[in-house]
Amino acid sequence: MTLVGIPRNPVPAGAVSGTIKAYDGAELRYARWDPPARGRKGTVCLFGGRSEFIEKYFETVSDLRQRGFAVATMDWRGQGGSSRALRNAFKGHVDDFAQFDADLDQFMSEIVLPDCPPPYFALAHSMGGNILLRAGCKRDCWFERMVFSAPMIRIGGSAPSLGLTSVISQLAVFLGLGDMFIPGGKSDASGREPFEGNVLTSDKRRFERNQLILETAPALGLGSPTIGWVQAAAASMKEINAFGYPPRVHVPVLMLAAGDDKVVSNRAIDELAMQLKAGNRIVIDGARHELLQEKDVYREQLWAAFDAFVSGTK
Repeated sequence: MTLVGIPRNPVPAGAVSGTIKAYDGAELRYARWDPPARGRKGTVCLFGGRSEFIEKYFETVSDLRQRGFAVATMDWRGQGGSSRALRNAFKGHVDDFAQFDADLDQFMSEIVLPDCPPPYFALAHSMGGNILLRAGCKRDCWFERMVFSAPMIRIGGSAPSLGLTSVISQLAVFLGLGDMFIPGGKSDASGREPFEGNVLTSDKRRFERNQLILETAPALGLGSPTIGWVQAAAASMKEINAFGYPPRVHVPVLMLAAGDDKVVSNRAIDELAMQLKAGNRIVIDGARHELLQEKDVYREQLWAAFDAFVSGTK
């Protein structure tokens, strides 16, 4: 699938996009942009969360390029313009987060390292932050620094405990129910949910912009997760929350928490940040989960922290 632009969300100029084949034949959609002619600072690799897609981050791409960075991004397997795992393409499914690890390796080796200027930085949201924390333990991790927006360390709100979620989802997968939606799950990926009461952003303009993208390109959408996705996510969250895991992350990390987050646990972000060898967390009070889709007053705080942490390294 080529990149989809609409009048309210045009494709940033200079895009190079396509697909690469994963280890199992799945197609992974990517896009990249060269840095501007002046003030080149390296490359920011941009990674979204569950159910997201490249087009949702066009504004962020432009923000990064204005700062002097090249940008490279991809759709995780099972969402956006990448291959879907199940016959019902709107089921959000993955068997194991190790599949994301392998896809990240391939994206870096085939797209970023050959064609994007170093040094490399990561900017990842929610589930993307979980996956990049896993990469941060690799001896040969590619990134100089990593910035996470509302990372998925644990699920927040009224979700069951991580231990209980893990046990129940493992049992369900063992019983052959892994491809089923979570209870109450649905295929609807239209983006027609009302703005009022949403837990993602307080910015109505950006909320409606993202809905218009899905109205234009419904195939980019994704419905609820499967039980198998929950089992895989719970296993990954248990891994990164395990005693002794955070100190193994050797890349400096900045975690930005949304003060009014109802999706992921801010307490978990705090606890993990305290265990990192080189890391910190900043809370953006009043913001909802999708910090990069939020009102300017919140996004400006995110970019100020990003600029001090990343741009200030050179």
